[in-house]
Amino acid sequence: MLSTMLLGIALSASLVQATATITSTPAAVAVITQTTHTALTQQMDSAIDRAIAQKRIVGTVVIVTKNGRVVYHRAAGFADREAGIPMREDTIFRLASVTKPVVTAAALKLIEQGRLGLDDPVTKWLPDFQPSFAGTTPVILIRQLLTHTSGLSYAVYEQAYRNAGISDGGAGPHISLAENLRRLSSVPLLFEPGTQWHYGLSIDVLGAVIEQVTGQRLQDAVSRLVTGPLHMSSTRFTVAPQDQRRLAVPYKDGVPEPVRMAAQDLVPLGDQPPVAFEPGRALDPTSLPSGGAGMSGTAGDLMRFFEVIRKGGAPLLNTASVAQMFTDHVGSKAAAMGPGWGFGYGGAILDDPQGTGTPQSKGTLSWSGAYGNTWFIDPKENLTVVAFTNTAFEGLIGAFTRDVRDAAYR
Repeated sequence: MLSTMLLGIALSASLVQATATITSTPAAVAVITQTTHTALTQQMDSAIDRAIAQKRIVGTVVIVTKNGRVVYHRAAGFADREAGIPMREDTIFRLASVTKPVVTAAALKLIEQGRLGLDDPVTKWLPDFQPSFAGTTPVILIRQLLTHTSGLSYAVYEQAYRNAGISDGGAGPHISLAENLRRLSSVPLLFEPGTQWHYGLSIDVLGAVIEQVTGQRLQDAVSRLVTGPLHMSSTRFTVAPQDQRRLAVPYKDGVPEPVRMAAQDLVPLGDQPPVAFEPGRALDPTSLPSGGAGMSGTAGDLMRFFEVIRKGGAPLLNTASVAQMFTDHVGSKAAAMGPGWGFGYGGAILDDPQGTGTPQSKGTLSWSGAYGNTWFIDPKENLTVVAFTNTAFEGLIGAFTRDVRDAAYR
C-alpha cells in the first residue's frame, strides 16, 4: 500500500495492491505533561537514537499518550541538518496524508449540522463532477469519498491521470482546485462506486464539497470546524509567515545518509512509480488546497486532535460520528495497510491482528503521510501515538515506524 508523494500513506508497502474488493506552540502543547521515566522511555529513546545514529532519519518528534496523559514526548535530531537547527517540539511538518483525518472531521461536523449528507450525491454540490465508468455516469456518494470506494485513484498510480495533467495535491501542475477536478472528471473511474476500495483523490474532492457547503475556502472552513476549536494554531494549508522558521526541511532516503529534497523531486518507492514532492507548496498561498495532502502542522497539534477523537469527539464531534470513524466500512479484504486492515473514516481499521506482526489491538485506527509521518489510536489500550519525521520514506514505512510502534506497547 503506498502513497503518493504529497499524499500520505499508511504504513505498509503492500498498499499498491491498489484495488481490492470490498513540543509545539503553547496552545498546541497544553496536553503535554512531565514524562515518567520507565521502560517505555528507554525503549522509545533507543528506537529514536538508533534511527538517528544509523542515519535513517534526520529528525523526529514523537508523542505518546496513555489513558489521557502524555507518558512520552521527545524531539530529536535536526529540523535542518545543514544549518544545524535542532528539531524542537514546536517544529512544523508537512503532513501529506495526515491531512485526511482533519478534513474528514470537518465533513463529519457538517453532517452533524445537517448541512451535508452521507448519501448526498457529489453532483449535488459539484454538478460538473461526473466521471464516467463503462459508458455510464455513475453516482458517487459522500460516504464513498470518505471511504475511498469512489473509483478515484492518484496520478502516481495511473498513466491516464498523468496524461490528463491531474495534480495529486502536493506536486504536479499549479492549477486551481476547480481545474484539477475538471481534469479528474475527464478520466474514467476505476470501478463502479461502492464496489471496491482504492486509495486516491477522494478527500481532495471532499474538500471541494466542503467549500461549496460552507461557501468558504477550505482553509477557512477547516479552521472554523476543526483546527480553531481545538486551538491547532500551527496546522494550516499554508504555513503562516511568522511560523515559517519552524518548518522542518524535508529529506529523502539516501546512502550514506538522507538527502535534502530538491524544489521538485521524484523519490523512488520500491518497484512503484517514483513519488513526486514539491516542498515549496507549503509556503505558497496560491497552491491548490489539497484536502488529502495539503496541510502542515506540529506533532502537538495533531496529538490534540487524535486524543479528542480517542476520547469520543467532544468538543469537536459527537460520539456517533467518532464511532463511524472507528468502523470498518469496506472490509479487511481491502488490506488498506496490509492483511487484516480495512478502512473507516480518516484511516485504516485493524480488523484482525492475527498474523500482522503488530501489537496493536483490534479496532486500532491508523494512517500516515508520505513526508515521513505516522499515527495511530488504539482505543482498547487508551493509547495514541504520533511519530513525525522529516525523512521520506523511512518515517513512513521504514523500521523506525515499527520500532516506535512496538516501543509504545512496552
